[in-house]
Amino acid sequence: MKLEKLNLEGVEDKRPILIAGPCSAETEEQTLQTARELAAQGVQIFRAGIWKPRTKPGGFEGVGTEGLVWLKKVKKETGMYTSTEVATAKHVYEALKYGVDVLWIGARTTANPFAVQEIADALQGVDIPVLIKNPVNPDLELWIGAVERIYNAGLRRIGAIHRGFSSYDKKVYRNQPQWHLPIELKRRIPAIQLLCDPSHIGGKRDLILPLSQQAMDLQFDGLIIETHCKPDEAWSDKDQQVTPHQLNEILNKLVLRDMAQSTESLTDLRKLIDEIDKEILEALARRMRVSEEIGMYKKEHNISILQSTRYDEILAKRVAMGESLGMSTEFMRVMVAAIHEESIRKQMDVMNK
Repeated sequence: MKLEKLNLEGVEDKRPILIAGPCSAETEEQTLQTARELAAQGVQIFRAGIWKPRTKPGGFEGVGTEGLVWLKKVKKETGMYTSTEVATAKHVYEALKYGVDVLWIGARTTANPFAVQEIADALQGVDIPVLIKNPVNPDLELWIGAVERIYNAGLRRIGAIHRGFSSYDKKVYRNQPQWHLPIELKRRIPAIQLLCDPSHIGGKRDLILPLSQQAMDLQFDGLIIETHCKPDEAWSDKDQQVTPHQLNEILNKLVLRDMAQSTESLTDLRKLIDEIDKEILEALARRMRVSEEIGMYKKEHNISILQSTRYDEILAKRVAMGESLGMSTEFMRVMVAAIHEESIRKQMDVMNK
């Protein structure tokens, strides 16, 4: 897949590429005021939601096409490029008609191949940067499929936005980062420019800086941060928006580490990691051999494979042990669940022989 960079004239190709602006264009005054403050700080790409997909009816769903007039005024007055989310072919036609410079496809839309194809068809013959957010759920193939649909429509300036993944559990983040998925996307499509949306991952403005720093440490190309002239009065997602002044503070605190620096000094430590990984795998293999013996015992005595009480006990003890050793609760839960799943598979193989 031969992708190109966003290539916006006058926008310097250096990390981090920055896109900033309100979650939603609410009023002409709010949109222009936010844009003026951002332009004064050197921001070159302005974002604003015109159509807002909501989980339930009754919420603010965007001002619609009227807001595109305001984006046109933003561009004329400040010289900034403008960007917005599109979810249908009609959105694409309207955005292009009003001169929007960058489009992005939201997480809910990415999850629907029919909707992505409709957008791709509407973009046939158009040369415009398109950014594709990860789908709501952690489905890498669905994300890649959306990139491929836009690519097959003839577009080459395609980027990806990592905005985290939904979870039923209440956790620190609004959407779980699961950084390994955008990293794998980049491995599969090396030429794609990868932006992070810390606003939607964190869901709280005080999480934007640490999440942005993590993205930079993972060599993301850019950031898309929701910025509002009066975030506490925002009509949507007020808790995760920052003022232009706060945005400037966040950017000034970011540390951009050298990507090209030699890592020869890490050789010994990496060898140590390799040895430890080998020990872990050997220990896991021993554990699975014990699981097979347990499976044989259960088969001989006609005992059910799944013992829920025992698993609950293992989960609680191992998570507590991992936490005491400095590991996160989430990591321990995932690890114990994966080991238990493999153990069950081993026992089922024994049972069915």
